Amino acid sequence: MTTGQHEETVDADLEWCFEAVHGVSRTFSITIDRLDEPMATHICLGYLLCRIADTIEDAGHIPPETQTELLTAYDRLLDPDDELTVGEFMDAVEPWLPDSRDSDWEVVAKTPQVLRTFESLEAEPREIMRDPVRELVDGMAMFTDRYADHGGLRLQTLEELEEYCWYAAGTVGTLITGLVARGASQERADELRSNARSFALLLQLVNIAKDVENDYHEENNVYLPAEWLEEEDVAVENVTDASNHSGVTNVIRRVTGRAETYLDDAQRYLEVVPETHGNRLSAWAIPYLLAVGTMRELRERPEDVIREGDVKVSRAEVFALLQQFEEGVPRSRLADLRSEMAEKPLHD
Repeated sequence: MTTGQHEETVDADLEWCFEAVHGVSRTFSITIDRLDEPMATHICLGYLLCRIADTIEDAGHIPPETQTELLTAYDRLLDPDDELTVGEFMDAVEPWLPDSRDSDWEVVAKTPQVLRTFESLEAEPREIMRDPVRELVDGMAMFTDRYADHGGLRLQTLEELEEYCWYAAGTVGTLITGLVARGASQERADELRSNARSFALLLQLVNIAKDVENDYHEENNVYLPAEWLEEEDVAVENVTDASNHSGVTNVIRRVTGRAETYLDDAQRYLEVVPETHGNRLSAWAIPYLLAVGTMRELRERPEDVIREGDVKVSRAEVFALLQQFEEGVPRSRLADLRSEMAEKPLHD
């Protein structure tokens, strides 16, 4: 392949990766659209590498022991010193690809393309990203192995829930922080790293609180702590039964309350995040504020998580928030926006 042909292949692969993110995640799609280069490319690829593992870990049709094997193989694939080939990994994955693929499984099917694009990056961002992605993959493999006899995750305690949140989201926070902190002063970089966990756990806990129905019925996972469900006389396997709505909504409120404890540190993360290497404050402030709005909805109507399968802010509010940032939002305005969205929808 000539140099020109190679560059055309990389460009085509990267274009597909951007399209793929838009297909699998509304929130990350918003984030990446707000970033400039090279950060947009780095975050896009880091997200897709994590999404491959996340899709395998969430796959209710794959036996847990096989999930663990696939995740372990994927970790080996990400290890530059391991001899496992992408072809061998895809041979192991192929039998589990659904006949009718959604956007998530299309990303898994295109793992060679994602990896090829990732390996085309310069060494510095590539190596910043590799270890956090591998930590996420290892953590997910550990959890699928831990609950292999249950057929799905059944988290027992708040501590275990936050351990899971670390692997699912905290590692992504580490990846993001490593990329955005390049060139920052040591003091600023240290403050970013000290608050990155709070930023990530806030977003993940909100997702867990609002997605109880989907997590159980589509993935056979229950992330609500079993100890909290037991206090409400709710059996883990009956978490979505109509008769348990009251008890489950109490637990959803508790998870939402736990997420709220991370708001201040997450805001501090935003207040010091550098706008260098194509990074933009709005890319991370928007998901933060959408989480604030979602927590408001969870406080006001937690029963809709079970009754309707999801709780989210309206499209009108999302649009109103995006419009705010189109007009330019200084860091000093973040606290006011947070207060406004905690009380009522922004478009009201």
